[in-house]
Amino acid sequence: MTENANILVVDDEEVLQDILTTLVEREGWRALSASTGERGLEILAQEEIDLVLLDLMLPSMSGVEVLRQIRQRDPDQVVVIITAFSSIEGAIEAMREGAFHYIPKPFKNDEVLLTIRKGLERRWLTNENRSLRAELKQRYGFDNIIGKSKPMQRVFELVRLAAPAKSNILILGDSGTGKELVAKAIHHHSGRADGPFVTVNSGSMPSDLLESNLFGHVKGAFTGAVATKKGLFEMAAGGSIFFDEIGNIPLETQAKLLRVIQEKEFMRLGGVETIRADARIIAATNADLETMVAEGNFREDLYYRLNVITVALPSLAERPEDIPLLARHFLAAYAEENEKPVTEIAAEAMERLLDYRWPGNVRELENVIERAVVLSGGSVVDLALLPPAVREPRAHSGLPAAMPRNGLSLKEALAHYERQLIVHALRAESGVQKRAAKRLKVKATTLHEMMKRLKITAEMYGVA
Repeated sequence: MTENANILVVDDEEVLQDILTTLVEREGWRALSASTGERGLEILAQEEIDLVLLDLMLPSMSGVEVLRQIRQRDPDQVVVIITAFSSIEGAIEAMREGAFHYIPKPFKNDEVLLTIRKGLERRWLTNENRSLRAELKQRYGFDNIIGKSKPMQRVFELVRLAAPAKSNILILGDSGTGKELVAKAIHHHSGRADGPFVTVNSGSMPSDLLESNLFGHVKGAFTGAVATKKGLFEMAAGGSIFFDEIGNIPLETQAKLLRVIQEKEFMRLGGVETIRADARIIAATNADLETMVAEGNFREDLYYRLNVITVALPSLAERPEDIPLLARHFLAAYAEENEKPVTEIAAEAMERLLDYRWPGNVRELENVIERAVVLSGGSVVDLALLPPAVREPRAHSGLPAAMPRNGLSLKEALAHYERQLIVHALRAESGVQKRAAKRLKVKATTLHEMMKRLKITAEMYGVA
């Protein structure tokens, strides 16, 4: 992992420069050297450097200043400070500026080599995680949304088509499916991308306070209104306003919101001036708005105004083939954030991730992976790092997991049922298709064709 590294030694003492360069080359790494900070920065601009050994006491430009410029150019560059005992305070300052570690003079060769190896591991872990995230995004992503499954590809296509339009959009989906991420994707791919994206937490405040936040108020409009204040609609001018959980808005506020949509204007509370509403409305909910309309809890006219274009997000249970992608995406992100050398998920742990029902959807999966990374002491997330609810296998009755709650056609429901049966058989036979076919009482060739048709991959039954 740490072979073929390029290491830059920046030290104005010729003897120390020679010692460090020789030490580096004996380990098979390529050594480059500079006697000044300016020359070191020139080399960094010309060469791909994996680690910098930087002396604090340099002529003309201090080591700390060199470090600052290095970090400005590449925040992930690994820099190890070499310092005399008298400049320990400078080393501490360098650590605050983002140095990886510092080594006091006189140093031991083994100590230098150990620090270099740790620094190189950090460098390559960062590069690997960045590369993984870029690959996932390029192949299966849309902004920060990950998915290669058919349901998610349909969502991506709908977002691509709907984003440039001016129509209001309603996003439907269970909690944790990523409704706000989709709303942001719509905004960033629209003609309003350079404008603000303002979020309204619809259900977290009483109606009078919600209206004040939405439309603003003038000085003296109510007790405590000591100054005129802009509302969220004004703040979202030229951009998008996102109503999170629109179903929670009180009926009296719904009526005022409807007028804003119809008239494209509003007034601040207590004011007489008409203000133009120049914000695209994106709303989201996990509630059944049609049922709420029928029960009189949501205005029918507002529902139809909001529901011009509908984006329905699938639950995680409806797209199991995305679980390995999402898990590895979160693994790379949280390993880098927590500076942990975690790069893999064990096959048995992945099997449990695929077997779990995920009532909290993508958000729950993200939390599980973050927890595993934080608690990990090595490079692999194994079964022991998963929470008990995920770690313990479900008691199987021989039947597949429950159907997704969202309505499916008979064809889709049968395919879901068939896929689950085949995945369970493959897991039971450790991925051996011939034995799984025998368990299912079909020919091996038939099973192979069924797996192809249903897009069942090795990742779905826990075989990497």
